[in-house]
Amino acid sequence: MNPAFKRLSIAGLLVLIIVVIAEMFAFKVIKIDWISFMEIQPAYQPMYQPLPAATGNIPVQGAAYNLTMGVPPNPKPGDPVSIQRGAEFYSLHCLQCHGTGGKGDGPIAPRLKNKPFDLTSFPIHSFFDGGIFFVISTGVPGKMPPLNENLTVSERWDVVNYVRTLK
Repeated sequence: MNPAFKRLSIAGLLVLIIVVIAEMFAFKVIKIDWISFMEIQPAYQPMYQPLPAATGNIPVQGAAYNLTMGVPPNPKPGDPVSIQRGAEFYSLHCLQCHGTGGKGDGPIAPRLKNKPFDLTSFPIHSFFDGGIFFVISTGVPGKMPPLNENLTVSERWDVVNYVRTLK
């Protein structure tokens, strides 16, 4: 092989490698928008401007609570099945902060700015079931997130029945 051709091919290969590396870094810098890219196509944003709920409507599972009518009564009896289901939902959604015994000593409790409430203390057992349900549903601003999107109405009542067993 001719030495000049060999040198020229090595130089060409090096230039090609440099161009490929430069293009890899420049791809994110110089971005060309093609119509086939999903991010520039018109899209429906479901929560951008949600429509208000129709007046007089009732959720599929029935009315969860209405504060104008007072604290709702517990529609689920505290039978062993409900308590067992409540224990399962508690372990999925509440145990991380409130702990296994409900003392507020869960695995992430030391890292929280506001200490979780002790569910075995006197004040929680002086609440009506509907009051506990309301706290689970709407949360406590700055302390506890609302669980109304994580748990259905029936599941929240099961958690209320389980919390009643933590004494």
